[in-house]
Amino acid sequence: MVATLTDDEVGKKVIDDEGKELGIVAKVEGKRASVDPNPSVAEHLLAKIGWEGEDEEDYLVTEEMVATVDDDTVILQGDI
Repeated sequence: MVATLTDDEVGKKVIDDEGKELGIVAKVEGKRASVDPNPSVAEHLLAKIGWEGEDEEDYLVTEEMVATVDDDTVILQGDI
């Protein structure tokens, strides 16, 4: 089952299936999320209030790559 990405995921930590933190969700557009791999404290706070956007260091995560989403974390599948 594929998890659905919504604007509610902005600001959440993104981790792999082994628990390694990969960044935070900076923006969600359609079925894709932009993940900031090195967020500053300011970027993390801006993402929490929905003001953080994409920048050149972000990478994309698609819904097909997501295993689960909980209250504060997006967990990626292990087979991506």
